[in-house]
Amino acid sequence: MKECRCSFQQIQRYRSRLSGPLLDRIDIHIEVPAVKYKELAEEEQGEGSLEIRQRVQRARKVQQERFLGEGIYCNAQMRTSHLKRYCSLKADSQRLLETAMKKLGLSARAYTRILKVARTIADLEAEEAILPHHISEAIQYRSLDRSSF
Repeated sequence: MKECRCSFQQIQRYRSRLSGPLLDRIDIHIEVPAVKYKELAEEEQGEGSLEIRQRVQRARKVQQERFLGEGIYCNAQMRTSHLKRYCSLKADSQRLLETAMKKLGLSARAYTRILKVARTIADLEAEEAILPHHISEAIQYRSLDRSSF
């Protein structure tokens, strides 16, 4: 297998071809760095696949029950009316999202994507409300919005 040795300039040129409106339509975009040997060789193991699968299945069930009779079955399909009903934020979460919107220059579409992802993160944690750390994590999944082109 051929190893890719791309320069920073090559990556930036490629990214510059992606328009903002196109990136807005992608819910999650993150950079995944190579895992260091030391981390691979550690004895301590993270959460197992079975536990993750069970957590995801619980979250999917919550979403299916939430949207029963609404014509949708998951958070990604929410429309504006659903966002208002199921993604209402308390003041601290609102302030955090407002700050991110201003500092990162995020679009309205990015705002709705963040809310949907935050709702999913809350569902995975079996939380009824979207908490500030859910908003923060969802913002972190918008790495291309934070990159300079």
